[in-house]
Amino acid sequence: MRPRLIGGLVALVVLIALALDSTTRSDTAPRETGRVTFDPAAYGAKTYPKVVAEIEQRAVPIDELAEALDDDPDAAGERYGKRQGTSPYNFAVTGSGKAGKAEGGLLPVRVKGLGDAQVNLQIGPAINGTALRDAVGFITFDQFVNQVDYADAATALNNQVKAEVLKDVGDLEGKTVDFTGAFTFLAPTVMTITPVALEAS
Repeated sequence: MRPRLIGGLVALVVLIALALDSTTRSDTAPRETGRVTFDPAAYGAKTYPKVVAEIEQRAVPIDELAEALDDDPDAAGERYGKRQGTSPYNFAVTGSGKAGKAEGGLLPVRVKGLGDAQVNLQIGPAINGTALRDAVGFITFDQFVNQVDYADAATALNNQVKAEVLKDVGDLEGKTVDFTGAFTFLAPTVMTITPVALEAS
C-alpha cells in the first residue's frame, strides 16, 4: 500500500502545481498572435518623406537615362536602377517637358532628346504600380509579414503622392512641367512615372 500511497501523493502534488500555473480564458476572448497588424496609412506617412528624399537624391536626368537604356538596358539598370531578384529595374528620374492632354489618369509629356520614348506622368485619381516602393532600394519584402502587407506598402506610398503632390493639380495641357519621380522599366519606348515633385509654368 505504501508505494501506491506515495504515487497518489505525487500525482496530487503535480495536479496542484498545474492548477496554480494555469490560467483560464473565455472562448470568446481575442487571441494574441504576437503580430502587430500592419497599418498602411501610418506606414505611408512615416516612410514617404524618406522615399522622396532618396528619389530626389538618386534622380537621373531622363534624357541621360533614355540614352543609357537604348545603348544597354542591363548596364543602365545596374548603374542607375534598383530591383529585387529578377524583377524589372526601377529608376528615379527628373526632367522637364511640354504637357499634352491628360487621359485615363496619365499626363503625356513631350521631353526633348528622347526620340521615340513616350513619357507619361501618373496624375490620378488612380496611381498604380510599385515604382516608389521599389526604386529606393531600402524597402524589401523581408521587412513585411506577407505579400499583402508588401503590396499595401506600395499603395500607401502612392496614396501619399495623391495627397501631397497631386491634390491641387489642374489642367496642365500646354504648360511646361518639371517633374521628379520613379518608374518601372517595362518597355524601352514607354516611361510611366509616378511623380514625387511636379511643377508647372
